Amino acid sequence: MILLYLLLITAASCQAQDNRETQQPARHVGGPCEGCEALHEYGDKKLSPTDTLPDFHPDAKNKLKLTGTVYLPDGKTPAPDVILYVYHTDETGIYPKKGDEKGWARRHGYLRGWIKTGVDGRYTFYTTRPGTYPSRDEPAHIHVTVKEPNKNEYYLDDFLFEDDPLLTLEVRKERPERGGSGIVTLQRQGDTFVGHRDITLGLHIPDYTP
Repeated sequence: MILLYLLLITAASCQAQDNRETQQPARHVGGPCEGCEALHEYGDKKLSPTDTLPDFHPDAKNKLKLTGTVYLPDGKTPAPDVILYVYHTDETGIYPKKGDEKGWARRHGYLRGWIKTGVDGRYTFYTTRPGTYPSRDEPAHIHVTVKEPNKNEYYLDDFLFEDDPLLTLEVRKERPERGGSGIVTLQRQGDTFVGHRDITLGLHIPDYTP
């Protein structure tokens, strides 16, 4: 009985050690990232490669579709199971709120959404085109945060729009191109503007290792 007890204790100890070795903490990349934890605020929503933000409806003005592929650091292999979180202003340049927001929605507003890529790495957001801040001190933009497996969440370059008059040469030069260029050219398809952006994980991201 004593021998059997010792064998059970030893087996349990080995199993616990195996669990600790397989449950490694996420590697930290990307540097400081204020508000990036908002990426986890999707609650019980089941994430898919496509999301539609609240103000996108048949009668909406300046409807916008943003789509592309997320790639692994080699820039060729599609990246599955990657979460993207986006948020932006309304057409007046403010982050709209309904008054019952919690968490980071109190700052980001309700125009926000989440997707999770499938095996093909594709993503699509349906939303409305944002306006620039009332101060007009920077181009209109859509913020984007990414979370890939086994890494912490980190931010990428904002989505910017090629036809924005505030997108000056100086602004272009200041873009770090985290994940690749975030500047998209919009094309009109029916009553919707469509922009394409591919994302390469790790590109110009500090402390990144594949």
